[in-house]
Amino acid sequence: QVQLIESGGGLVQAGGSLRLSCTASEGAFGAAVAAWFRQAPGKEREFVASSTWTGGILNYADSVKGRFTISRDNTKNMVYLQMNSLKPEDTALYYCARGWSATSQRPADFGSWGQGTQVTVSS
Repeated sequence: QVQLIESGGGLVQAGGSLRLSCTASEGAFGAAVAAWFRQAPGKEREFVASSTWTGGILNYADSVKGRFTISRDNTKNMVYLQMNSLKPEDTALYYCARGWSATSQRPADFGSWGQGTQVTVSS
């Protein structure tokens, strides 16, 4: 069973930065696509960013382009999400996920998920 564990969430003021980390058990990321999603209270889970194994294909939601950067260290089996210029509307539970589609933004296309890490941005 693949285990993904997120960390790095917290409370930050608008305009600030956070870096989220995700570690995978037993080399779980391998050649898979790694992604970040988020879910705010009362809203559906939404795509944030994804990266193929080499980082050759990166996808970002329009709402985070230019502010967030996804990266991965395959030697450490880690995936990161650097979040800059945070806004109150970025407040959500952020999830790490693993899938196989380089271009999908649908949660249904990602089969493994972490428990999430909370990001709260105050105005």
